Amino acid sequence: MAGTNTVIFTDASFDDQIKGKVSLVDFWAVWCGPCRQQGPIIDRLAEQLKDKNFVIGKLDVDSNPKTAQQFGVSSIPTLVVLKDGKEVKRFVGVQDADTLKKVLESA
Repeated sequence: MAGTNTVIFTDASFDDQIKGKVSLVDFWAVWCGPCRQQGPIIDRLAEQLKDKNFVIGKLDVDSNPKTAQQFGVSSIPTLVVLKDGKEVKRFVGVQDADTLKKVLESA
């Protein structure tokens, strides 16, 4: 379940959704316990930073394997910060909002 400002990324729309922006992608799956902990953190961060020019969202690896494979995601949750489509930073495992916010703001 995504928050109102949380983007739902898909294989079909991924490139258009991140184009020209600083983006945070949460690679997750419904069956993943740590992902369920990370999800609300992503939703709160998207709400906090809604007036900034960031794209913050989630990509379900089971429904969108092409993008997950493109980024070499083998463990979830994996969080990837992108700038203009290029990876800037990657985290594996649950991360707190402050850590993610600092990376987004410095990208």
